[in-house]
Order: sequence, then structure tokens, then C-alpha cells
Amino acid sequence: MANNEISSYEAKDIQVLEGLEAVRRRPGMYVGGTDIDALHHLVYEVVDNSIDEALANYCDQIEITIHPDESVTVIDNGRGIPTDIHPEKNIPALELVMTMLHAGGKFGGGGYKVSGGLHGVGLSAVNALSEWFEIRVWRNGKEHFQRYERGVPVTKLKVVGKAPNGKTGTAQTFLYDKTIFDKGFTYRFKTLVQRFREMAFVTKGVRIKFIDERTEEEMGFYFEGGITSFVRYLNRNRKKIHPVVHVEKEMEGMVIDAAFQYTDAYAESVYSFANTINTIDGGTHLTGLRAAVTRTINNYARKKKLLKDSDANFSGDDTREGLTAIISIKHPDPQFESQTKVKLMNAEVKSYAQQVVGEGLDIFMEKHPAAAKSIVQKCLTSARARRAARKARDLVIRKSALESLTLPGKLADCSSRIPEETEVYIVEGDSAGGSAKQGRDRHFQAILPLRGKILNTERARLNRILANNEVKALISALGVGIGDSFDIEGLRYGRVIIMTDADVDGAHIRTLLLTFFFRYMQPLIETGHLYIAQPPLYRLSYRSKIYYMYTEEEKIKLIQSLGLTLEKTPFQRYKGLGEMNPDQLWETTMDPEHRTLLQVTIEDAAVADRTFDMLMGASVPPRRRFIQTHANEVRNLDI
Repeated sequence: MANNEISSYEAKDIQVLEGLEAVRRRPGMYVGGTDIDALHHLVYEVVDNSIDEALANYCDQIEITIHPDESVTVIDNGRGIPTDIHPEKNIPALELVMTMLHAGGKFGGGGYKVSGGLHGVGLSAVNALSEWFEIRVWRNGKEHFQRYERGVPVTKLKVVGKAPNGKTGTAQTFLYDKTIFDKGFTYRFKTLVQRFREMAFVTKGVRIKFIDERTEEEMGFYFEGGITSFVRYLNRNRKKIHPVVHVEKEMEGMVIDAAFQYTDAYAESVYSFANTINTIDGGTHLTGLRAAVTRTINNYARKKKLLKDSDANFSGDDTREGLTAIISIKHPDPQFESQTKVKLMNAEVKSYAQQVVGEGLDIFMEKHPAAAKSIVQKCLTSARARRAARKARDLVIRKSALESLTLPGKLADCSSRIPEETEVYIVEGDSAGGSAKQGRDRHFQAILPLRGKILNTERARLNRILANNEVKALISALGVGIGDSFDIEGLRYGRVIIMTDADVDGAHIRTLLLTFFFRYMQPLIETGHLYIAQPPLYRLSYRSKIYYMYTEEEKIKLIQSLGLTLEKTPFQRYKGLGEMNPDQLWETTMDPEHRTLLQVTIEDAAVADRTFDMLMGASVPPRRRFIQTHANEVRNLDI
């Protein structure tokens, strides 16, 4: 490779990053990046330390507060981080923990038998990535204080008073460094609530209080039932087939804790935790649980002659349909895939989890034959539906973008064949489809009109879904397949854009489509290809100028800026995309230079799962409560 400007590579060019500079240079290695997920990860790292104190039975209260300036305070009533002088480094142990990577009390097993903080990286990494960090420790009858700025101590650790009434614990307040994290991000209350709720479920007996002073919202969590309560919470809107099965056993210094229950749902809701940390990518503990469930059900069905000799064994997919399960392990030395701890890697955990879960489920099925028969029947129904779905899928899905079924006739395709530069608009109805087809840029924009509301995929199995013509057209147009045959490499368009009317029907169709994508094309969301178009709500022609408003707030601001009054201003209210002529639709909603697109993301699959289940599932009362709760938030309701 020719390059006349190659830089030198000599001894003088070898850099050594001192202290916490490595964290500031490469935050992705320590907190997963500089995006909103990494921002939340800062909070998780600090709270995880308090949870570790709870696991060691020294803490039963944790309070987290987000202040108006975006700083965060975490207070616990644990032992307090040691403040005495470290014998080797000759600095206070607290300062050592705060300023040196791989320094902590979780390596030798003396301070903690089980912990989520493992590498001595979390607290020092948060300190390094904070504009400032203040820590207050109550220990040995004294109150200690120290302040850091961008990882560097700016005050010495000092005693500032007495600990009131023998109080012990730690209070940590930090403000993330806005020069490192991506602009425009802020902490999301719901995201943090979900995390803290999970922590409380898997850490029995700890009270977690969360306060957001920015919005004056507050939540508290305390669950004596542990993960059994967690399963009941997840299934609160579903019809249960049997009571929750709970097993807990200690093996080789490791605690395996699992709870599971089958419902009439068609999707799986399975979550895994290691030392209270949500391992969102699973790992060996989750593999062990799934293997145990499949093997135990097959063995029972064979033994009780519920499976015919000619029947094949249930597959993992068959036994996971409608399964809600939590597996939480406490391990003295867990190995994670990375510092962000999204996947457990300990090989021995699989066999232990498989043994404990298998034994517990086997005992339950023997003691409760009616429930066991219902579980097997659920799996039989799932297996038959899966075979039917496989046949239907073979008829619907193209093997690639250019072979198998032809593209749907209603699709107005674009001329470009480069997926990275193309996009497809999914629109409701022929009227909106006609305007979109005329207004689009034919080079890179395709239009797929759908007639009416697509099938509610929350209440149907895959074989019935694949018989729906609108779903067939959608699958054929995108070219990625569906379910377990999904292949993102076949995607024909770089952006898949849902464009529906700004009314109740439009919102319903958008929810149906989101449910479908979430259930059967989730990688499309995870890889950032799914978007929602934002058509304007209002149009105003005033003194030879045209104004478009996308929200009520924009309308009010425009009125104020033009010196007009709401009653006398002749706004045009768009009830549907079909009311716009092609030029208006292009200018407001489809032109990349001026449009607004919302990218659909999955912050937390568990939250999305429960939301879709509540909004689109069979249970009416939770949906009614949701509507009653949020009725006052409605601003535009077309009847």
C-alpha cells in the first residue's frame, strides 16, 4: 500500500496512558460507547456497587436521585468504602478505588463472596467519564468527603464530621462529562425504572427508591417474593396454564435460582441475570435453562405416552412458546463477555443450571399431572402450528431479493438496487399510496400501500399470520424472511419507513405494524433499519408564506411569533395523508432535506414485550386502565 506520508513508528512513538486517561480515550471499552446506553451504564455501575453490598447482607436500602442539572446521586446504607491508608500504595483505599483501574474488594473473595462488580473498573471508569464526582462515606463513626474532576482528585480525602447515630454507607454524586458523551442525550426515567425494578426482583429484601427531580417522578421497589414475583409481574396480563414453578439450589459455591410459567401467549419471555446483572445477550445459564425445559418436557411426554412413537421430539422452539422464565445465578467468579456484562461465559454454569432446572421441573410435573398435561398440550399445539408455518413460509418467503416469489403487484419499486441508498414507505390505503407514489423520488423511494389494518400478530400464530395477504406483501417486499428464517442480508431497502395518518386509525395501524416487526423481524429494529415518518398536523398559509406544524406546541409557538390568535387563525388540520397533494407530502414528510424520521429502537426488550402484550393482547382490563390513565394526555382525537 503506497503512502508517502507514513508516520514514524519508533520507541518514542509508543504512548503510555497514565491513570484513567485510557478510559477517556476509549470509553467504549469500559462503558460500551458514548451513546445513551453508555450514559445509563454509568448509573448502573454505581448502583451495582450498592447492590453488591446488599448481596453481602450489609445493605438493605438504596436511593437513586437524578437532579435538575443531570447529576446523579446514589446513596446506600452499606459498610461504606474503606477510607484508611492502603498498605502498599500509601493512599486512602477510597482514592485507590476511584482512580485506579482493577482496584477493588472483589478479587480475593474476602470483602465479597458474590458481586456484580468484578474487574475493579466500574467506579473508576465512571469517575474518569464524569465532569465531577463527589463521594461521601460514613464509616467508623465519621463522615468522609472527597471531590474529583474528570478522574483527578481535587481535594484530599478529609473527615468533615461525625456519622449521625452510627450511620454507615456511601453517597456518590456525579455529573457525566458532556465533552465525551454524545450531545442531546439525557437519562430516561422509564429505562432506569426498568433496571431498578429488575434489581429489586433479583435481590430479595432490598428497598430501592428512585427519584427524578427533573419531572418530580418517583418510584419505589421492594419484593420479598424475588423472581417468583418477577414472573407473576411479567404474566399479569396473560392467561396462566399453571402456577409458577420455582427452584433454588446451591452447587459448588454457586446459587441457581429459576422461576418459570407457561401462558397462552405465542411468544417467549425469558430473562437471565448473573449476580443481579441483566445479561441481555444470555449466556451459559440461559442455555442451560432452555435445554433443561426441552429435555424434561420431552422425557415426561414420552414416559406418559403423550407423544406417539411416530412423533418427533419437541424442538426448543416448541417448548419455548408461551414460556415466561427467569434464571438468576449468584457466582463467586463469573466471566462476562465484556465490561458491560451482557453475556455470561462460564462453561460450568450450563450443566449446573440444566441439572437444577431439570430436576425442579420434573418434580413439578410428577406432582401436578394436570398442569403437566396442559404444558405438553401447549407444546403439541405449538409443534403442529410450526409445521404449518414452515409450509406457509416456504410459499411466501423468497430465498433472495431476485428469486422465488415475485414482488407484490401493489409495490411501486424504486429504480436503484443499492440497499444502502434506498427506502420503502409502508403507507395505509390507496389514497395515501397514490399521493406518495406521485410525490416520491422514484430513484431511491419505493411505496408499499396496505389496505386496511393488518392482522393483529399479538393474537395469532405464525401460520395464520402468513395467510394474511398484507403480511405476505410486506414479507415479499422486504426480502428478509420471517421468524427463525430471518436474514438481514436479504434486506432490499436501507430504511423501512412506516407512514400512517395522524389520527386514531393511523396510530392503530402503526401499532399493529410495530407489533409485527417486534415479534417476527426484531433484527430489523436492532440493526436500525425501521423508522416512523412524521407527517404534519397543521398547515397555515399566511402573507404568501406556507407554514407546517408537526405538534401542538409548534402551532402555539407559531401563533405567538406571528402575533395571531388561536380562534381566528385559519389552520388546515390534516386528518390523513390522502388530504395532502403529492408536492405537500414530498415537501413535509418524504424529502430527506426537510422531513423528520423517528428511528425505532429497542431499549429494553422486556419493556417492549409487556407494552405490546398489554396494548395488543387478549386481556381487556389492563388496556382499559392504560386508556383511562393516559386519557388526559390526548391532544388530538378524531372520531
